[in-house]
Amino acid sequence: MILESDPLAPYAMHPDDTAGRVHPEPPHRYRSPFQRDRDRIVHSSAFRRLSHKTQVFTGELGDYHRTRLTHTMEVASLARTMARALRVNEDLVEALALAHDIGHPPFGHAGEDLLDERLAGHGGFNHNAQALRIFELLEVRYVEFPGLNLTREVLEGQRRRADKTPDGALRSPIIEVQIVDAADSIAYDAHDADDALELGLLDLGELRELELWDEAARRIENRYTNLTPLELRRATIHELLDWQVSDLLGVAQARLGELDLPNAEAARAAPIVATVSDEIADKKRELEEFLFNRVYRHPLVLQHRTEATAALGELYDRCVADPERVPPHYRQVSPGDARRAAADYLSGITDRYALEAYRKP
Repeated sequence: MILESDPLAPYAMHPDDTAGRVHPEPPHRYRSPFQRDRDRIVHSSAFRRLSHKTQVFTGELGDYHRTRLTHTMEVASLARTMARALRVNEDLVEALALAHDIGHPPFGHAGEDLLDERLAGHGGFNHNAQALRIFELLEVRYVEFPGLNLTREVLEGQRRRADKTPDGALRSPIIEVQIVDAADSIAYDAHDADDALELGLLDLGELRELELWDEAARRIENRYTNLTPLELRRATIHELLDWQVSDLLGVAQARLGELDLPNAEAARAAPIVATVSDEIADKKRELEEFLFNRVYRHPLVLQHRTEATAALGELYDRCVADPERVPPHYRQVSPGDARRAAADYLSGITDRYALEAYRKP
């Protein structure tokens, strides 16, 4: 069993090996660089606002389903578990997980698509790239430097998410980054289905037609009898998470044993190790295709998406037409560029604030 006191593995990113920060700072007396990153992210304004930002379903549909913040916390929980089991840097993994969704605008991917459309020909909009702007320029927390001055390892992890070019895909990320990417996928596959069931957009019978869900449910039914539908649903969600995490750990441990990586840098030249098996990957793709067609494209979801897009689009147009609507800080970061200043400002607000601002003259 891996215990909290177990030392980091050779292939982990050790705190002493960090590439440091853009703006040099003296070491802290009792916190590692990655602990400081985690704390800076948690105390940032952008992190707090995730509590009122759409994950998949807007607040108009109820209060059970995940927000960007609750999704982020679930990803961090899964990622920490995998990090500890693989003896990699848990503090770095937690910082990466807590940071991974910060660049999202209000109204989820609907808001992102709207801003990307408005900024066509002007650099576009991507939530992963926006997170870097927040970390390096937009967040105002310290006297000595703009942004949060996170370690280069956290910035690199976020930059990989933003870089979709072929060159960016050739070099493997450090294992801590791999773990967060996997945790994100594991979390939203299970939890988006759970939220859709709660909202009545799906029923259990439909999900039982999918291999991944059905096998997880059968495992629960073999373990327990006379479960209510709600008990079965919740137990199946737990099984989906545990099964995928266990599968990934088995694959990762086998690959790490074969590769015998001497340090974190060696992981960059090696194939990806933190991934589920081919068998699970095939079943996950089936579930994700189903969720896309039956949940993300559900008429009720699309209706709210249309309404949200109209509100954010109107706010953007107002800000570009009258730059004084944009707070001075954003105009100072992008002087003379009303489009980017408007996008920086609006991407940082919450769903609730956006709707209130839209309804004002």
